[in-house]
Amino acid sequence: MVPLLDVNAQNHPLESELQAAFTEVLKHGRFIMGPEMETFEKEIATMTGAKHALSVSSGTDALLLALMALNIQPGDEVLCPAFTFFATAGAVSRLGAVPVFTDICPICFNLDVNDARKKITAKTKAIIPVHLFGQCADMDPILALATEHGLKVVEDAAQSIGAAYKGRQSGTMGHFGTYSFFPSKNLGGFGDGGMLVTNDDELAEFARVLRVHGSKPKYYHHYVGGNFRMDTLQCALLSVKVKRYAQYTADRQRNAANYTEALSKLPGIVLADPAHCKCASAQNEALAAQGAKIVLPVAYGHNSHIWNQFTLRVLGGKRDSLRDHLVAKKIGCDIYYPVTLDQQQCFANLPAASRSGCEVAHQLAQEVLSIPIYGELSEAQREEVIAAIAEWL
Repeated sequence: MVPLLDVNAQNHPLESELQAAFTEVLKHGRFIMGPEMETFEKEIATMTGAKHALSVSSGTDALLLALMALNIQPGDEVLCPAFTFFATAGAVSRLGAVPVFTDICPICFNLDVNDARKKITAKTKAIIPVHLFGQCADMDPILALATEHGLKVVEDAAQSIGAAYKGRQSGTMGHFGTYSFFPSKNLGGFGDGGMLVTNDDELAEFARVLRVHGSKPKYYHHYVGGNFRMDTLQCALLSVKVKRYAQYTADRQRNAANYTEALSKLPGIVLADPAHCKCASAQNEALAAQGAKIVLPVAYGHNSHIWNQFTLRVLGGKRDSLRDHLVAKKIGCDIYYPVTLDQQQCFANLPAASRSGCEVAHQLAQEVLSIPIYGELSEAQREEVIAAIAEWL
């Protein structure tokens, strides 16, 4: 049996330190915005190189707070990829703004900047590139596009804390970056939690005020904010883990490298080719010519990938067959994501132009399947996964 994720394998060895952190919070009793919150914020700021880090109640609330601090209003349009977790577009919609869905790159699964360019209108106010599965989107052209059109940039780095793009940390290149500490993340907490980072002093101060119901000083409200505070206890427990985060990342990168080496030797399995990142049709033709059955994910040379997921593309309509085979072998796997955002029922009433032209996203939603990649995965477990895939071929 190989689970898709085993949080206990990471957390249980830290039991004594985690219990000590809990006891310290229990003793001082400052359960909201206690001293451990400030400590953890400084640790994340140091790790990412961000000037300001604000702990918040979840990765979703980090997105919502960022958009509020950037004054995104009802009717404003915000560009975001069609292929990502719901929270990206959900935060936009909750403010009465309109998510406009862009297609994605077939290699890294991230926002296609050329498609984004086509969908800018006079109402477009912001763009949310998502650094999906642990690899950064192509930020230089995204930032150039934003500058050209006066757009705000919120990096959804929920799955990529510690990832880098050309030496720059995910979340630190736009106006805001957002992280998630949901238990399944590479830096996973013990409940919900998130972080908002920025290098802008004024935006940071405004976000801090909005985080506590828009009040400063206490009970004096100049703005309508929200309750976006992260519990002191979550900060304390995450501080125990953040000191080991570099090793967690190295372990995932080792597993990804081992998968790539072993799986690429099997017939019908090929590596994604970055040369086709701008042309899905050329990639499809190349894959067909190779007789490819499975496409392995790759990290671009300019990126440091942290492998929140190791996501295969299973071609020829056979994704569900492989999934069922792995499940029968008691090997964890999952589909991230089976339905693109532009196809979600809750967005059916959006203007057609907001939901058009996402063909690559639609294709990948029918092909993707993620297999276990967590750092504590043993060599024997990796070999079990590889053997099961080889058997299916």
